[in-house]
Amino acid sequence: MDGREALALAAGGARRALMVKLGLPIAALFMAFLILFGALGGLGGSGGAYAMGCGKPGQPADDGPSGNGSKGDATGGASKDLRARQVANAKTIDQVAKDGKLPGRATLIALMTALAESELDNISYGDRDSLGLFQQRPSSGWGTREQILDPKYAAHMFLFGGDSGDPPGLDDVPWENLSLNDAAQKVQRSGFADAYGPKETQARSIAKEAGIDLERSGENHPGKKGKTGDSGSSGKPADSGKGSKDPDEPTDNCDTSGSGTSQPGSPGEPFHDGKSSWPDAVRNRRSTEDAIKWARAEADSHRSGWYQRCLAFTSIAYGWNSSGTNYAIDHYQVEMPKDMRHDGDRNPPPGALMFWDTGHRAGHVAIYVGDGKIASNDIGAIGEISIVPATDIETKWGAKYLGWSPPYYPNAG
Repeated sequence: MDGREALALAAGGARRALMVKLGLPIAALFMAFLILFGALGGLGGSGGAYAMGCGKPGQPADDGPSGNGSKGDATGGASKDLRARQVANAKTIDQVAKDGKLPGRATLIALMTALAESELDNISYGDRDSLGLFQQRPSSGWGTREQILDPKYAAHMFLFGGDSGDPPGLDDVPWENLSLNDAAQKVQRSGFADAYGPKETQARSIAKEAGIDLERSGENHPGKKGKTGDSGSSGKPADSGKGSKDPDEPTDNCDTSGSGTSQPGSPGEPFHDGKSSWPDAVRNRRSTEDAIKWARAEADSHRSGWYQRCLAFTSIAYGWNSSGTNYAIDHYQVEMPKDMRHDGDRNPPPGALMFWDTGHRAGHVAIYVGDGKIASNDIGAIGEISIVPATDIETKWGAKYLGWSPPYYPNAG
């Protein structure tokens, strides 16, 4: 059930423009290729990310259209057509909530969840067999493919779950005692448990446009233990005896020592300075030395404003106004020439761009500053640039290291 933003947000503007140009059949094949190759191998790879990394995920980047450094806003970078679909789907979700006598807060939680999972768009693809608004999986008991692709049915399953309480719906847990993010997580049981909170602003904006009253009261309140028997105090999904643990959750005892592996490197293994000159095509407005110096100075300044702006940060460090690429993951896997990609190599030269699959749509990129450290946004104080060990992205965010590349910005402006 884990598309999360990695797949959910694959319904982003750039991909949608492509679908219009190429036509649905070709675009669908193209999207399937990107998801299977890019997402599972690097982009989404929810399973891959979990297998390769441990720890609580952090705040992966979401630079937005053209990597121009703009913060997430009320539209989330959605196109006019996507926004219209979001509003329509929001109305459907709210009607299901109202029919079930749930208050407006339940609708808000559902909207936040669907935004994180699918951009509140009824997509017909996802990680493995994940589908629809909430990236629900037929193999996990959420319903058939046809049922899940019915927004009304999907909303009902999210809000009320299965008849036996497995899978659980929002009404199966005492969600009113939880934060909006944690209430969503109770249902989704995501390995990336903090994905939903950042969507509140966008959800409220969509609700306002849809004429949804998020402050309305409701008769159906979880005043007692849910059908799962969970009191809501532990922050973990209840064990109903079958399938209550999402198979995509990180393992409880993963090994980050790197021993006995044939991988180029394992989570937690240190990064070392490599020696490599940039190809002639790499021409930036700021030299490598000056870019590193600027990045360090930005970290020392403790200025905020870099929240979910990783790709923008790296391009600005190298003197550009924007990267010209929508997301970090695309910058590495789509825009970067193959001969510039050093997959899995844990010996980047200072100044290199390092990329991770965070399990979310955008992925993450940071600048390697040498001595095993990076300049990265959000890994220290949220919104600030910090100089931290490069291994922190794996061990703290549970992300999968993809590799490094020269600081090449073919679309920069």
